[in-house]
Amino acid sequence: MLVIFSAGIAPGLALLSYFYLKDEVESEPIPVVFRAFMFGALLVFPIMFLQHVLQTENILTQGWTQAYVSAGLFEEFFKWFILYYVIYQHIAFDEPFDGIVYGAAVSLGFASVENIFYLVGNGVEYAIGRALLPVPSHALFGVIMGYYMGKSKFSEKRTSKWIWFSLFIPVFLHGSYDYILMAKEDWLYYIMPFMIFLWWLGLRKVKKARAASAVHMKKQYNSQKSLHTQ
Repeated sequence: MLVIFSAGIAPGLALLSYFYLKDEVESEPIPVVFRAFMFGALLVFPIMFLQHVLQTENILTQGWTQAYVSAGLFEEFFKWFILYYVIYQHIAFDEPFDGIVYGAAVSLGFASVENIFYLVGNGVEYAIGRALLPVPSHALFGVIMGYYMGKSKFSEKRTSKWIWFSLFIPVFLHGSYDYILMAKEDWLYYIMPFMIFLWWLGLRKVKKARAASAVHMKKQYNSQKSLHTQ
């Protein structure tokens, strides 16, 4: 059991460490990051219950509804809910890149517990495949969600469209990911280009958020400096 637990949680912690260390402006408080991770972990239970009910009652029978509603909408909405209502207004969320860190933390908390359950049910031999596809995909959905959260909070013109982007873009990407796995016989030929695109998009958002954080902190510094000189 220890082997399964270690194999299940290690990819999530590794990816979270990667995105955490990408924050070169100001590192986030580890207790707050850990809390976001744990909130994401706890989301597994209500989501699995809802998905089980839908499957048992045959409410969502078509492949695209299972992919885009049961997986994409349900999972990303609950992550978004935690990120927006628990983290968004937190004092530690004080620069654009913070959305990346907390979005990844919530998503990887969810992905890690889901991964452990999967390995318990199917065997530790699936650990490598899970570490290459489902866990990174969850991380990147969270990165993209967090990027738009940060853009919403720190843009000069704070419009609601970025909040909507933070929800619906991850929902669409997650649904597309699951649809490929469910509906395509030769899914491997489709999922690899999709994952390459997802990594490109996620890392592009990381780069943009880092640049935005640098500009934001410079403005903060100049503003404080001008107050002291008055």
